[in-house]
Amino acid sequence: MQLANYIRDIQGFPKEGILFKDITPLLIDQKARKECLEILVSSLRDKKIDKVIGVESRGFFFGMLIAQELNVGFVPVRKPNKLPYDTISASYELEYGSDRLEIHTDAICKGDRVLIHDDVLATGGTAKAVCELVEQLGGEIVQFNFLMELSFLNGRDRIKGYDIFAAITY
Repeated sequence: MQLANYIRDIQGFPKEGILFKDITPLLIDQKARKECLEILVSSLRDKKIDKVIGVESRGFFFGMLIAQELNVGFVPVRKPNKLPYDTISASYELEYGSDRLEIHTDAICKGDRVLIHDDVLATGGTAKAVCELVEQLGGEIVQFNFLMELSFLNGRDRIKGYDIFAAITY
């Protein structure tokens, strides 16, 4: 099964000049979704992981499924003012602007081994911000795990030195 066949290109979204990779067809198709989960988890079989972070919002879909598959906790990382408890935040630049991410201060304990999952590795700004949050709380990043990597944007350069896995590379 070619997972890339379940990713739809949307030109000019969220703004002109951006080619958005829509994962909705992948989420709708039960067989493709199951195959995708197996691929994402396959790189984790021999790794000890305590928690999976899902990055808002498309990282939540497979992040939660990965956490369930590994039988570990799930931690949402969200945009500002979406989490109800004490948070820390990190700013980042993305290919079409800038933003901030937040995590609950009690979500990661010192020494927790963490998988960071997001839907796409583009410029690496989001991944780097989440990395800063995890490390500020004392967590150890085991792997960055992505559904897709847009390799032409060189996002890996921002998170060098970490284990990085992507199910699909463009």
